This record gives sequence, C-alpha cells and structure tokens, in this order.
Amino acid sequence: MVQFKNRYMVVEVIVNAGRDSAGNDPIIVTEYNLLKAIKDSILFNFGECGLALSLGSLHVKYLNPATKLCIIKASRADYQKIWSAMAMVTSIGKCSVTLNLLDLSGTIKACKAAALKCEEMKFEQYKLDVGPHLTPERLQQTKKYMEKIKALEN
Repeated sequence: MVQFKNRYMVVEVIVNAGRDSAGNDPIIVTEYNLLKAIKDSILFNFGECGLALSLGSLHVKYLNPATKLCIIKASRADYQKIWSAMAMVTSIGKCSVTLNLLDLSGTIKACKAAALKCEEMKFEQYKLDVGPHLTPERLQQTKKYMEKIKALEN
C-alpha cells in the first residue's frame, strides 16, 4: 500500500496598513476566505489545471482568528505550488494582507510543536501589551485554541 505524503505549513496572516484608528482589524480571517484567497491565487498564477491538481490536498487544519495563525495541509507533490501562490496573495476580501510562512514540516507532530511555540509567543506579547487588563475570557479562549492545536491529527 502506498502512503499519501503531506506537507504542513504554519502560516501567519499579516494585515497590512488598513487599520482604523481604534486598532481593530478590518477583517476576520476564516477558513473560507483564506482558502478562497489561496485558490484564487493558484487559479490566477497556475491556471485551471494547477488549481485542479491542488484542490485534492489543500486543507486548513487549524485557524486562530485572533492571532491569525493557521496550519495548512498540502500534498508533497503540490506544496511548492501552494506555497508560491500563498506568497502572491495580496488581499483577503478587500483587506490588504501578506501570508508569512513560519514553518514547513512533513509531519503534523512537528507542525503542532511549531504552531504551539508561535501561539505561546504571541500570547506572551499580548499579555505584555495588555498588562493587568487581561480578561478571563481572553485567557480561556487562548487555552481553548492551544488545546485545539494539541488535538490535531491527520
């Protein structure tokens, strides 16, 4: 039996310059709009054949809309095409964004470790920014997302 080999990418969505004066992000990143932006980029840059080859394996395994960190699964044969298409994504909806690849691995275990490390660093920075105004709801939400990363499987 042949095993289907995957690549897992830890990706950070960086919202560019379109912030309002209150500091709120103008877009909520969801699996749907992230995948749509990547698929549109693949279609534009590699055509219908490139998109059709990539669709079978492209999947968002994890997404945290607060920290805008996600894990994307792709086949080993198509990950370079998907990676290059992600580098060419300039917007999600009408909001200007950049997709930054933080880690690439062949196993979900290594990817989980990298994603947990990134989430912990982002939360530590958030705690420093907020100071004593950290709400129990935000703390509970962060724990929930970290447990969600730990529970990831193929």
